[in-house]
Amino acid sequence: MSQPTTAAQAAVATTFPRWVPLLLGLLSSTTCGMLLYAWSVFIKPLNAEFGWTRAEIAMAFAICCLVFGLVTFPAGRLSDKYGPKLVVCGGGLILGIGFVLSGFITSKFQLYVTYGLIAGFGGGVIYLPPIATAPKWWPDRRALATGFAVVGLGLGSFIMGPLATYIIANYGWRSVFWWCGIAMGLMAIIAGSLLKVPPKGWAPAGYKPPAAPAGAPKVTRDYTHEEARSTPQFWLQYLAYFCGSFAGLMVIGHLAGHGRDRGLSPMEAATAVSALAFANAATRILSGWFVDKIGIKVYFACLFALQTAVMLLLSPAGSSVLMLGLCSALIGWNYGAMFTLFPATCLQYFGPTAQGSNYGLLFTAWGFAGFAGPWVGGWLKDVSGAYYIPFIVGSAVVAVAVLVIAFTKPPAKISA
Repeated sequence: MSQPTTAAQAAVATTFPRWVPLLLGLLSSTTCGMLLYAWSVFIKPLNAEFGWTRAEIAMAFAICCLVFGLVTFPAGRLSDKYGPKLVVCGGGLILGIGFVLSGFITSKFQLYVTYGLIAGFGGGVIYLPPIATAPKWWPDRRALATGFAVVGLGLGSFIMGPLATYIIANYGWRSVFWWCGIAMGLMAIIAGSLLKVPPKGWAPAGYKPPAAPAGAPKVTRDYTHEEARSTPQFWLQYLAYFCGSFAGLMVIGHLAGHGRDRGLSPMEAATAVSALAFANAATRILSGWFVDKIGIKVYFACLFALQTAVMLLLSPAGSSVLMLGLCSALIGWNYGAMFTLFPATCLQYFGPTAQGSNYGLLFTAWGFAGFAGPWVGGWLKDVSGAYYIPFIVGSAVVAVAVLVIAFTKPPAKISA
């Protein structure tokens, strides 16, 4: 990438500092974290009021994750073509409406529509554009910029877990949907209204593109979206993304319910949710720093291997606040790192030109896993009466991701 070639481009650094997209990404991803990652605090209240099973309650979360994941692809395409501003603002409005309407539900079907379809759709629309935009302002620190843009997913659940538990205890579960829905919609609209991409040809002062590896073509170009999705590496990454997300979202969808089943109080179970959320947030920045320093592959494989082991410890740890919190934090660290590592890998493999479309399609794996993981976890719990079988299944699925990451090689560079 070249230095700025016009006075207008050179002035960008003062009129729109490049740390602004990081903060806007943080704000929008915090909204998504509030939508998704504290869902398990609703399990006991909904079960008590309506008598729904764990699988029936988990279905709302599963639908939300599926819709969220599938919408990111067209949202990324629209953001690449028209810019992120209108896309994020529109998604924020839809998310807020769906979440508020969830506070009025009286049936499972209504919950599936308002939270699962409407709020999930809005969340999926706002998620990807800031993640695709932030690294364009930081070509010298792409993984770190990606990590900062998605750190709000963990921060949102860290806030939402105890906040929702407090509101439920004092005002009822419906008030969580009403008050937080309004706040989430406003947060996303504010973030979207200020977000923009850098001018063509822009680069930070002093930046020099890295030299091409030995033997590579001297002049290369980025993959188009059509070229990227035709490579085996893309679909191997897709499989790994599904496997890692399956286990992580199974835990997120049932963590508080698992703690309550093992005798913990509502706030103690929410503490485990917050421990997962805190680690989920921290890893998104720190993992990006590690990647920029030491590379992706070894770090990635080690994280998934650790996730495989920790999943097996979740069931016996459920009766101890300390042990459940520790296991939850480790799972949060490993799960959250994916949202830095997969976008960074996609950038490394295929380049930034079609990142919105490429990562949008890749992220649909998370959507399918988000549908399968929570629902399978709830169904296995209903059948077996405990969570140890779901967590064993989750561990086995993550083991597949370890093998995929360990043996996948980057695609060849394309000559310009």
